[in-house]
Amino acid sequence: MNREGRRPIVYVLKRYPRLTETFILNEIRAMERLGVRLHIVSLLPPEPPPHHPMVAEVQAPVHAPAIGFVARVREIARAHAAMIAAAPLRYARALGTALRRTPASRHPVSLWRQFARAGIVADLCRRERLGHIHAHFANAPTAVAHFAHLMSGIPFSFTAHAKDIYLSRPVVLRRHLQAAQFTATCTGYNAEYLRRLVPPAESHKIRLVYHGIDLGAFAAAPDGPRPATAGPPRILAVGRLVPKKGHEDLIAACAALRDQGVDFDCEIVGSGPLRDSLSAEIRRHDLEDRLTLRGSMTHADLIELYRRANLFVLAPRIAEDGDRDGIPNVIVEAMAVGVPVVATDVSGIPELVRHEQTGLLAPSRDPAALAAAMKRLLQDRRLAGRLATAARDLLTREFDLWETTRALQTLIATERCCAHHDPAGHAIEAAIDVGVSVPEGSK
Repeated sequence: MNREGRRPIVYVLKRYPRLTETFILNEIRAMERLGVRLHIVSLLPPEPPPHHPMVAEVQAPVHAPAIGFVARVREIARAHAAMIAAAPLRYARALGTALRRTPASRHPVSLWRQFARAGIVADLCRRERLGHIHAHFANAPTAVAHFAHLMSGIPFSFTAHAKDIYLSRPVVLRRHLQAAQFTATCTGYNAEYLRRLVPPAESHKIRLVYHGIDLGAFAAAPDGPRPATAGPPRILAVGRLVPKKGHEDLIAACAALRDQGVDFDCEIVGSGPLRDSLSAEIRRHDLEDRLTLRGSMTHADLIELYRRANLFVLAPRIAEDGDRDGIPNVIVEAMAVGVPVVATDVSGIPELVRHEQTGLLAPSRDPAALAAAMKRLLQDRRLAGRLATAARDLLTREFDLWETTRALQTLIATERCCAHHDPAGHAIEAAIDVGVSVPEGSK
């Protein structure tokens, strides 16, 4: 690999570490184990403990905002002054871009906040001789990465997920997509949406890279139905208590199961603004003795819940504002442990929960259909075991963390080499849509 390819990468994240973003933590950890040197920029102060134990394994220095308003202003001023001195023409063009975009922006204060943060990222790249900027989420982190690219000339890319795609203005997304060296996204559903936003000649820059999972951290797939446990069958759901997760539909489905004489206990793990209203729904359906809201918990504790569960259920929906999931990572984790899965057919979920093959699907906002699928797997343990085994096999083929991270690494290395050395853009198509292994020689 040439000298540019060996230079460190900076990850721009909204907040690091963050308990709910284990998929990013897994990727960072895997990148380092593949030999990539990283820096991490957290746009917001780190989330208070508890943190995932894997945070301690990450070697990359973390650059978080200075504490206190005055210190923060000084930090921004020093960084921007350094960039003006180092690259005055680039800085002037970046400033002009921000000025031109301000009148059309729906959130001009946010635009200038990202411009201010971008100066810090650009100056970090200059001081540490970083070779590439990669952002997670297509909103604030990517806006920062884009402005930092304009100030520094360093290529950038980003990973787009779910909410950040569907709650962003298409004109803003298109701007980032066209400026980035490439865009990774975690579902084929997302990729098709994003490709429609750019000219056909640029659609190749949008690449499918699934969120991988470290299968070694989870129990092996069962060879048959999960063993019977003492007491009623255990149903588990994991997700923030927000509208797009559809927990109201799961509660209604549990009430239907109870009315049909099905015995079970159900736990919903997660925190969020709907806790009070969901508690009221549980009381309204008289499910207090069967359904518990557990709050958030560490990943280690969550794995233990997966291992005790007989069925994992998630009922995502498209929220009124258009927000939706991609492929919820908790479904991947449940499958990795060997828990049979029922989910709704929203967004990219059918790419993983393949109906009658790796799990059962139900239409969103249809508690009766959800209850029927749940009842079927609770009562047909042979079917549940077959689906769980097939799901684990699918993860091994298409969602292995080391393959997905190696593919992203190859994308970054290939594209930044082209950015620095190949203005004609004659890159090999080595950075593939994941699901196909990357050759070892491409490391």
